[in-house]
Amino acid sequence: MGSLCLPSHGVKSIVSTLSSNASHGFNSLYGSRSPFELGMGFHSLSLLLFSLRRKKITVKRDVIYDRVEYKALYWVREINLANRLVGGVYNQGIEGSVLEEKDSEMLEIGLPLKYFVGRAHPLGASIVDGGINFALFSQHASSVILCISISERCYFLTFWRNGVVKLLKSRIEVPLDPQKNKTGDIWHICVEVCSIIGRIFGNFVGEFSHSILYIICYLKSLEGRRHHGVRGDWGQLIGGPAGEGGWFGWSDVRYGSHKESGVICLNLNLRMRVAQSEIGRLTFVVHVYSTLINIAKKIVTSLKSWINKVEIMRTYDYNEIEMMLANNNKGKLMINTWGYSTMNFFAPMSRYATTGAGPLVASKEFKEMVKAFHNAGIEVILDVVYNHTNEADDNNPYTTSFRGIDNKVYYMTDLQKNAQLLNYSGCGNTLNCNHPVVMELILDSLRHWVEEYHVNGFRFDLASVLCRGTDGTALDAPPIIKAIAKDAVLSKCKIIAEPWDCGGLYLVGRFPNWDRWAEWNGKYRDDIRRFIKGDTGMKGSFATRVSGSADLYQVNQRKPYHSVNFVIAHDGFTLYDLVSYNSKHNDANGENGNDGCNDNFSWNCGFEGETDDINIRNLRARQMKNFHVALMISQGTPMMLMGDEYGHTRHGNNNSYGHDTSINHFQWVELEAKRDSLFRFFSGMIKFRRTHPILRRDRFLKENDVSWHEDSWDNPDSRFLAFTLHDNNNSGGDIYVAFNAHDYFTKIAVPSPPNGKRWHRVVDTNLESPKDFVSEGELFNGSVYNMAPYSSIILEAKP
Repeated sequence: MGSLCLPSHGVKSIVSTLSSNASHGFNSLYGSRSPFELGMGFHSLSLLLFSLRRKKITVKRDVIYDRVEYKALYWVREINLANRLVGGVYNQGIEGSVLEEKDSEMLEIGLPLKYFVGRAHPLGASIVDGGINFALFSQHASSVILCISISERCYFLTFWRNGVVKLLKSRIEVPLDPQKNKTGDIWHICVEVCSIIGRIFGNFVGEFSHSILYIICYLKSLEGRRHHGVRGDWGQLIGGPAGEGGWFGWSDVRYGSHKESGVICLNLNLRMRVAQSEIGRLTFVVHVYSTLINIAKKIVTSLKSWINKVEIMRTYDYNEIEMMLANNNKGKLMINTWGYSTMNFFAPMSRYATTGAGPLVASKEFKEMVKAFHNAGIEVILDVVYNHTNEADDNNPYTTSFRGIDNKVYYMTDLQKNAQLLNYSGCGNTLNCNHPVVMELILDSLRHWVEEYHVNGFRFDLASVLCRGTDGTALDAPPIIKAIAKDAVLSKCKIIAEPWDCGGLYLVGRFPNWDRWAEWNGKYRDDIRRFIKGDTGMKGSFATRVSGSADLYQVNQRKPYHSVNFVIAHDGFTLYDLVSYNSKHNDANGENGNDGCNDNFSWNCGFEGETDDINIRNLRARQMKNFHVALMISQGTPMMLMGDEYGHTRHGNNNSYGHDTSINHFQWVELEAKRDSLFRFFSGMIKFRRTHPILRRDRFLKENDVSWHEDSWDNPDSRFLAFTLHDNNNSGGDIYVAFNAHDYFTKIAVPSPPNGKRWHRVVDTNLESPKDFVSEGELFNGSVYNMAPYSSIILEAKP
């Protein structure tokens, strides 16, 4: 998310009685169906039970018993198992039970079923021998009810207490005894699963009020609507306790991490990568994972030759149509494509799976996708959000989970202001990350993605939130940050912090690290932008940034690669827009231009937006190449944004999270059009970096590593910088680099090459393709080079 503050998503609390099929909140999303029929708004624990074929049936007891026991594969339906918390925090005045059983028709049959006390760990729903164990943390709940909710579309055969089976079309309740089913603040119960029942999924739902049902984000799979961005399609929200799809063959995968100093990263949005067909016709592809698998050869082939790590935006299950719930003008058109609206911390986004396939297929396809990247030698880093959830703020609460389960534990609140939510995330709420219960949730989630999905690491959105105590004050040694750094399962993972939040806790270069945490270097982004566009007084800062930002990271045992260098990320301008717009153009976002960052350090090269002026277009192309040269010759870990390799534009929108359109979609046609120009230059520079170790050292530069060809460091008007990186290990030859950010030609004196070698020009961004990048280099015998305005050059010493 960067320093961007997303808007609060204004959805009023969902209060409903199920005697009406048009409940507030759910009605806007799903028409006339009730939440119980739809299963939307909460996780459901789904058992594959065996229904009778006809709705009205009168049979003898032994006949039904025979049908269930010996003809179990007759017909499979899903039911919803949920926990309901009663009483306390968010009682909104509707006292009627949400579990009324109006018009239910039941047929009692004797069939053994037992309930056990259960155990307090693990939290969530877990499969145990012969049953399912439920465990729910809630410090402030007065009572808990395990309930089984059934679709109104047909009757189900299900189990009731005391060994009785009832055929009903509504739901059942099993109250938990606080004397038996509670250990400390954890409520628990185990339900015996008869041998006739097949596959089991799991989840539960809590309720702190008689009016709302809540998700519990401790389950390993989740299914909601089955079609991405489609408002009102039917589908139960189902959670799974374990075993997402069964055994998966990882044995032939190159599962390991690259040396950190050799990593080149691409900031990647899965859905945006595949949302257009290969020939450019706009085609919404909702089965993102399988599509990535199907076109893996094309994508991996285009990536593996120049990058070896992808940082994938938001694959946790999230509510992409949350803005439609707001019932305002923008909600009609906007779909959240960035995914910073977490509903579950363990489940892959189910609506990225093959259309209508559900959570198990989503899990399998996600693994296939990871496997495809690994087989190509590409690490998978997940962009994770543990600073807030989708539950918005106090003024416009969209209560689905933690707010109702235990608001004071899971969120930071101001106890002096009636437990009002604190907002350091910019999204209305802030997870209480250093509370022991929330810490364990985060750690369990991270371990799950490593052990189950073999990901190589994590980038933590607004990670400074994780450095705050339970009252919001900054901590010098945050327990959760240390725990992640020291955890055995996470010990081989790359962990990357976005070291700021929306409350002003800016920790670039100061993030608590335990010698492990890397950082998005926001100062690198700003200083590189300002120098390349020609700001005065930036030469010294520019030199420091391309040298690895030793002023920020040469402490403790950190290395240059702990600085994640980037000019562009998913939020803010794209690279093309950075050189095409002076100001943001966010009117399409429906926020009256109040969203998105105002300080972009951009320059439109003489005209705002699109233009046919060939001189301006050429200058913009030159500036994009200059930024890329700076990124590729800098010590540290470079990261690029998907689409910049062909010059993707969002037309000046620097906060495009709500657009599932061409604003964000990867443009395959544009890639092909730029394959021999901008894309070729980008690819060439990346390969150049990978083949020259002196550009990616695992230590900070020493005096004999670099020569600065500069005699005007103190002149604030100087916008020229040149230096030579020395190859003291004979690993590829010395490299001379020069940047001219003046608006006029500059004649520069080129230093003599090392003995026995001559300079070869590899890069001149002022030249047209293919002369702008020549991988083998063109011989340069002169001693003076006439550099064009806003250009950069690279010379390499060769025999």
